[in-house]
Amino acid sequence: MAARDIIVIGGSAGSVEALTDLVQRLPPDLPASMFVVIHMAPHMPSDLATILDRAGPLPAEEAKSGAVFQSGHIYVAAPDRHLMLDNGSMHLWRGPRENRHRPAVNVLFRSAAVGYGPRVAGVVLSGTLDDGTAGLWWIKRHGGLAIVQDPSDARFPDMIYSALEHVEVDHIASIVEMGDLFGTIVNGAARKAQEQSGSDRRTL
Repeated sequence: MAARDIIVIGGSAGSVEALTDLVQRLPPDLPASMFVVIHMAPHMPSDLATILDRAGPLPAEEAKSGAVFQSGHIYVAAPDRHLMLDNGSMHLWRGPRENRHRPAVNVLFRSAAVGYGPRVAGVVLSGTLDDGTAGLWWIKRHGGLAIVQDPSDARFPDMIYSALEHVEVDHIASIVEMGDLFGTIVNGAARKAQEQSGSDRRTL
C-alpha cells in the first residue's frame, strides 16, 4: 500500500475560515505535504500562507514555481496562477481559467492524481459551484482517497454537494474531525507500507 503523503485541498467561499481552523488541529509531525487552492482575486496579493503559518504547527508558504516540496509543509497557490505538481516539485502556470478560476482546484487535483496516484488524498471544503468535482474524480480514478467537509459544517456547501453527487467519496468529516482523520490516513498508510515492505523482504 502506498503512503498517503500528498494532501491536496480545494475550496472557495467560506473555506479560508475552515482551512484556518483545520490547520490548528493538524498533528505537528504529520509526514505529508499539503497543497492548497482557494479561489482568490487574481490581481491582489494573498495573505493566506501567512495566516496558515501563524495558525497551526506546520510551516506554510506560497508555492514557488520549480521549488521542491517537503514533507510536513503547507503550500498555497499564488494568485492568478494554477498550481501543479510533478516529479517532486511545484509548477505555477498562467494557463486558461477552469471553472472561471485561476488558480482552479481541478488543475491541482488532476496533476496530483496523474503524478502521484494512490499517494494522494483530495479534500473539498466549503465553496460555491462545482470546482474540485472533476479533480476529485481523477484522484479516485488513480487510486487516491476522496474526502469532503461535512456539508452541514460548511458555510457554502455547493462544491461539497457536487462532489458527493459525482464521486464515490471515502470520508465525510467536519473540520473538527478532519485533523485526526489526516493523521490516521497518513500515518496508517505509512505503517502499512512499511509492513508490506518488510514482508516482501522476508519472502525473498
